[in-house]
Amino acid sequence: MHNFEKLKIWQKAIDIAVEVYEISLLLPNDEKFNLIHQIKKCAVSIPSNIAEGSGRNHNKEFIQFLGIANGSTFELITQLILAKRLKLIKEEIVQPIISKLVEVSNMNFSFQKTLKTT
Repeated sequence: MHNFEKLKIWQKAIDIAVEVYEISLLLPNDEKFNLIHQIKKCAVSIPSNIAEGSGRNHNKEFIQFLGIANGSTFELITQLILAKRLKLIKEEIVQPIISKLVEVSNMNFSFQKTLKTT
């Protein structure tokens, strides 16, 4: 069992979730129940799955939840690209978040490798 709050990957993911909630306020209200809802859901899913996996009994289970978190990471990247391409949000706002998501994804893959060898 791991203390998820001490994991750098969880810390970065929770920071991203906060950022996504903040930028979602910039999106048009008519997207409230569509894109905004989906973006927030994915952003919360990433640190939530890391935390849930850290509480499991075996590393194999943890790896499974890290995989789910990584799926949510790529889903969120796609949604942010879509919002940018639809001109709902400016590239200079979206791109730094996408870069952080790529970093979290890379950390996730590395962490999974580490867990497989222990």
